[in-house]
Amino acid sequence: MAITLYDLAAADADRRFSPFCWRTRMALAHKDLEVDSVPWRFTETDKIAFSGQGKVPVIVDGGKTVFDSWTIADYLDAAYPDRPPLLASPRERALAKFVGAWTDTVLHPGLARLIMADVWAHLDDKAKPYFRESREKRFGTTLEAFCADRDSKLAAFRQSLTPLRATLQAQPYLGGDGPDYADYIVFGGFQWARVISTVQLLAADDPVAAWRQRLLDAFDGLAGKAKGYPV
Repeated sequence: MAITLYDLAAADADRRFSPFCWRTRMALAHKDLEVDSVPWRFTETDKIAFSGQGKVPVIVDGGKTVFDSWTIADYLDAAYPDRPPLLASPRERALAKFVGAWTDTVLHPGLARLIMADVWAHLDDKAKPYFRESREKRFGTTLEAFCADRDSKLAAFRQSLTPLRATLQAQPYLGGDGPDYADYIVFGGFQWARVISTVQLLAADDPVAAWRQRLLDAFDGLAGKAKGYPV
């Protein structure tokens, strides 16, 4: 039986843009598990009320409901130990925790200043007022002002990738010779931007761009074939 994944969608149901849902989508592919993906939008709280909370990703595996991308990764390793591991050892788990903290505090905030207005533009009419009000309250300014002067913000974003770039100059993935959950944590942010915005985040010769392309091509092009913009 396929696992059901509730996955954040734009007005276009095929445009799936949550960085956290992409962590889970890549994790499920890594484990080679069959998935039925259900589009979910910000205002559809009733659709996932059964999970006892209001955010995606949520998976349903038989009679088991699991939410939160990190908790889902833990669950998948525990429930399917015969499949390729996402976090193969305590050392890999500890490193992925650090990568997650860097992603949440450096990568995602830098991306948000580039793409938040684009996110709003892709939402359905019911979600747009909620998204604008909640994000403008969080940022203390309008979405347009928050994303203004994108050229200078892009330069700062690229500079913030120096640790990631240095790592990927020495090895093809954060996981070494092959990807693991740390890669999917970071990749989710880049896929968030690719799905929702035309901004060109990376120079063509950036090692980070080569790593991103390898993950776009992974699992028979799962991420690369997803609706989005050219990179």
